[in-house]
Amino acid sequence: MLKHLFQGTKWDVPCERCGVVLSKCQCPPPPEPAPAEKKALEPGAQCARIRVEKRPRGKKVTLVEGLSAKDLDALAPRLKALCGAGGTVKDGRLEVQGEHREKIEGELSRAGYKTRRQ
Repeated sequence: MLKHLFQGTKWDVPCERCGVVLSKCQCPPPPEPAPAEKKALEPGAQCARIRVEKRPRGKKVTLVEGLSAKDLDALAPRLKALCGAGGTVKDGRLEVQGEHREKIEGELSRAGYKTRRQ
């Protein structure tokens, strides 16, 4: 409740929800606002950049970049199973062991993502 009234303060203001004077209002306190969630991007609004990188010992790794972290986490097991290879999501990109650019590009296109080779 109010501890101090200042000159000009209206004491009995009507409730915003029920219209009854606040001193007689029986409304429960308003709920706290829920934290705003980021709206997930549609697959068609994202462009996956696919490239093959050669590691120091001559091993090749296919990298998928440019997708949201949530989508990368969902796609990782699917793409690794498709390629029959291991991989990980690291630093905002998906790494699949081996050279699988065509397979990954085809699967992402079928899922509705725009793709671009680098």
